[in-house]
Amino acid sequence: MSENRGGERWKPDVLGGHFEQLTLPLKPDVEGEVVATLVRYTALRPLDLRALPADGADVLYVHGWSDYFFQTHLAEYWRSMGARFHALDLRKYGRSLRDYQTPGFVDDLSIYDEDIEAALTAMGHGAPKPGPTVNAGKRRPLILMGHSTGGLTLSLWAGRHPGRAQGLVLNSPWLEFQARGIGREVIAPAVVLGAKVAPLAQLPNVDLGFYTRTVSKEFDGEWEYNMAWRPERGFPTHPAWLKAVLFGHGTVAAGIDVGAPVLSLMSARSTISLVWSPAMMTSDIVLVVDDIAVRSLKLAPGVTVERLDGAIHDVMLSAKPVREAAYAAITRWLRGYFAH
Repeated sequence: MSENRGGERWKPDVLGGHFEQLTLPLKPDVEGEVVATLVRYTALRPLDLRALPADGADVLYVHGWSDYFFQTHLAEYWRSMGARFHALDLRKYGRSLRDYQTPGFVDDLSIYDEDIEAALTAMGHGAPKPGPTVNAGKRRPLILMGHSTGGLTLSLWAGRHPGRAQGLVLNSPWLEFQARGIGREVIAPAVVLGAKVAPLAQLPNVDLGFYTRTVSKEFDGEWEYNMAWRPERGFPTHPAWLKAVLFGHGTVAAGIDVGAPVLSLMSARSTISLVWSPAMMTSDIVLVVDDIAVRSLKLAPGVTVERLDGAIHDVMLSAKPVREAAYAAITRWLRGYFAH
């Protein structure tokens, strides 16, 4: 196991097998010590003499709200494409969450720049230093992949750091508030006031547990994961966090340029309801996907939008035929932009 920054070492991950994790020390905040956690998949490249669609690339995946990385099949897919796969559990999530911390809380999404930069440095993609760059052409291409809030976070990061990534793959990115731009503008003043007066006040929980029902093997889904790191009704939310998210939505709505081609994957339809319906097993019950499709076009001049029939909010946790369709879409996109 190799040593990294701060004397930390790669060690076996909770996923076992070919997965290892590296603790990334970050600057302390008001709650105390803060870390992020980088996970890597160490399986060898497939024994294939042909050039694979993502040969020579590095992938960094970032999870969504109330989530962490556990999708082993995602790592296996990217390795089958020839890429080296890494996933990042952001501060106060998953492997990085400590008992004394408020789960998932930040009051500005740009705070995650430190987490992302630490991960990229460990991967060999640290920020370029001022002055002439030596052997710049030898750096491996970087592909970022983000789900939901992670997709918003990575989009904003890429917009602030154009040229660092050569591709952006988004899985149901949370690029707009569920009540659309008008709803965002209506609630923004109250949220801003709440963030100033009581930033850590607990907001009403609107998660009825339906999404967990579609995903978890304990209910109607097929996936096993740590319910402490991905709770049934999500983490509590707070005004300062919601303000940060709404600001991110506004930034995207105004238009940014991530400086790279974008692939945005999402369901063909949404089912937003306070009552359980079987349709929730084959649609996005978290976001309004029509709005997400439109907002995706604000990220770059070159954006590919793939609407997948039967997909749930995390496209990669959908039923197997949908997952296979999603992987086929990514492969087509890779061949179009990255094939040698």
